[in-house]
Amino acid sequence: MTSCRQLQVQTDDQTPHKWSVSLGEDVYKRFFSQGSPVVQKVFGDGSLFSPFLFGKFFDPSDAFPLWEFESDVLLSSLRSSGQSTVDWFQTDQAYVLKAELPGVGKNNSVEVYVENGKVVEISGELKQQKESKKSKNTKDWRCGHWWEHGYVRKLEIPEDADLRATEAYVSHDDVILELRIPRKASSSNDQGNEES
Repeated sequence: MTSCRQLQVQTDDQTPHKWSVSLGEDVYKRFFSQGSPVVQKVFGDGSLFSPFLFGKFFDPSDAFPLWEFESDVLLSSLRSSGQSTVDWFQTDQAYVLKAELPGVGKNNSVEVYVENGKVVEISGELKQQKESKKSKNTKDWRCGHWWEHGYVRKLEIPEDADLRATEAYVSHDDVILELRIPRKASSSNDQGNEES
């Protein structure tokens, strides 16, 4: 990506109970119908964080096997209407995801985590929670009704992905996220190294 900054991909998330409150379809529809422009941008058609991105309702806090599907096929209706802000593909070297982030400019607080070597999580807080003097007692926004404060998308990673080498970048204006997950080198040379 040109004119971008690299994000730190984290592996030591200290929030074990995050996303414990599921976003159900009925709750989402009530929340979305409130008509907030921010909510429309974050969770609307074509957004990586929309529960309806894949054609039917799917809680973004549940891991989705993105690279098992071709983006052209899965997003065909969104692409034909020009609403897609997401693209993913794989090369011989890496799995790649490109998506528009819902924040505005430098207010975007996107974070990328690698979980258990199998899942990559992209999340961000939309509005900073007001800090109280007793900040230790402040509940983490991800443990409650997280959709009121932020967004998440969890993606299952194929077995041949090297999550330890994951790289994440955002464009200079914090609008476009690019996630690159290298593929592990094939073990075809291992056969020649066997001893009898």
